[in-house]
Amino acid sequence: MARLPRFVIPGQPQQVILRGNNQTEVFCTDADYQFYLGKLQLACKAHNCDLHAYVLMTNHLHLLITPHTEQGISKVMQKLGRHYVQHFNHCYQRTGTLWEGRYKATLVDSESYLLTCMRYIELNPVRAGMVTHPSDYRWSSYHFNALGQPNALVTPHLEYRRLGKTIEARQAAYRQLFKHRISNDSLNEIREATNKAWVLGNDRFKARIQKKLDRRVKPKAKGGDRRSEKYKSNRT
Repeated sequence: MARLPRFVIPGQPQQVILRGNNQTEVFCTDADYQFYLGKLQLACKAHNCDLHAYVLMTNHLHLLITPHTEQGISKVMQKLGRHYVQHFNHCYQRTGTLWEGRYKATLVDSESYLLTCMRYIELNPVRAGMVTHPSDYRWSSYHFNALGQPNALVTPHLEYRRLGKTIEARQAAYRQLFKHRISNDSLNEIREATNKAWVLGNDRFKARIQKKLDRRVKPKAKGGDRRSEKYKSNRT
């Protein structure tokens, strides 16, 4: 069965996940992380994409990125994959695939979910037990978004800029968000939408995207109340 194309709307952010093959390490040294981030910046600039948040883990990565063309993200990921695999294989004298198939992505409702996705991404090292606070992890956008450290990779999204009238106010408001945990329901919703390539958003947003793209944007409801008249009538 042919795979459906990903949901893409220029100007609408997407969360992207790419994992190492068989959960193996894809970043081993500081030089690996630095090389990838350097190529990521060049690829985003070349293909007109804005990066709002990221984290590079040892065996996978997360990006929150807005394309301004339909092929923007796919071209970024293709270019990154080609350059990074060559780098990694050369450095570690290996051959063959590095990544676990295609990248996974979900179209994100920026008004309702963008800031939650940013926190979800930058809290990855905390959930993995690698650090106790996102500021302790070097390879993420937290240092820019929350602490104001220079980072030419990151372009603040409109929803982030709405956090305050000044840069300092935005950073303070963003840090405040991290004092509240992301609910398990939200975590599961983000994971399912990304891993299964559904749309991440409220019902109104999903209905708008479904109408615009003429495609189902969420999984069908499972089962039903077998005693209800509606269920019985649908079975006949």
